[in-house]
Amino acid sequence: MTPVCELSTLLPDRGVAALLPDGTQVAVFLTSTGSVHALGNIDPFSGAAVLSRGIVGDRGGVPVVVSPVYKQAFELATGKCLDDPSADVPVHPVEVVDGVVLVGSAGALDTAEVVRVGSA
Repeated sequence: MTPVCELSTLLPDRGVAALLPDGTQVAVFLTSTGSVHALGNIDPFSGAAVLSRGIVGDRGGVPVVVSPVYKQAFELATGKCLDDPSADVPVHPVEVVDGVVLVGSAGALDTAEVVRVGSA
């Protein structure tokens, strides 16, 4: 797991981009409900590194990020594209330890690990 930022620097429903040691770009999100997610930052439709700049919200109660380029919605928990089932983005495991957001390599877990911060 790679430290990418302090949790306190993340704004709810906004993303930040980070570069992992292997050169992989990730988009890290803190939702308004306190969940932290990490996805690949590359939009599979445009090839641009822009998902960290996408619009965070929900579609039918499912937390998503919407690409700022062609507006496809990707589930934050699974990376699946809700607009085109043939496309998705990698999901990276996330941990928050002592206020630091740590991100691992995609595929390191069988399912996405969602970290909820604070008390609900």
